[in-house]
Amino acid sequence: MSHPPIIGPSVLSADFLRYGEALSEAEAAGADYIHFDVMDGSFVPNISIGFPVLEATARGTTLPIDVHLMIENPDRWAAEFAAGGATHVTFQAEATRHAHRVATGIVDAGATAGIAINPATPLAAVEEMLPFISTLLVMTINPGFGGQALIPETREKVRRARAMIEALNPACRLQVDGGIDRNTITSLELAGADSFVAGSAIFNNRATVAENLNELRARLARHNTFAV
Repeated sequence: MSHPPIIGPSVLSADFLRYGEALSEAEAAGADYIHFDVMDGSFVPNISIGFPVLEATARGTTLPIDVHLMIENPDRWAAEFAAGGATHVTFQAEATRHAHRVATGIVDAGATAGIAINPATPLAAVEEMLPFISTLLVMTINPGFGGQALIPETREKVRRARAMIEALNPACRLQVDGGIDRNTITSLELAGADSFVAGSAIFNNRATVAENLNELRARLARHNTFAV
């Protein structure tokens, strides 16, 4: 199934002194969703944002909110993020032994569910979950910090992920996150990705949010907007 490409600004790279303005700029610029990274300092070597900022985000935008849990024990927290304002919740395959239970809890709480894998995690680790999720996130960097360069070898992994999705759940989106910018987004789309998370390529001092988002869209082969 061919999905129109969508782009979600990662608010991890936004200026938190003017967070509400950043959300408004992203929405006015035509972003398709807001990507919201939750880090616990354990699963990844960084601590980021949680429930109070999610609640403020839900008040500050009408866009879908795509929460990515880079945390240990998503079994405990995933459904709470779904109930707390997230439109979509993705958790890391490496962080739980009970992926099906976590995904089911997310859906029961009113959101759609996704699963993410790190660069060194084989696709086989999530193959059995594909019928139960709406998004597979292939990390194209090692998670934890924004502004990293894409790991070139992950492009081939994206190609294999696309083939697996087409075989097992063509309705599932294929999302990529990490090092997405004007120089990498086209090759990742050609590899099969259709949902692109971009942080420092959108929130930076080089250009406005709208200018940066428009440049990324211009690099894509197709130009459509679609909801998460």
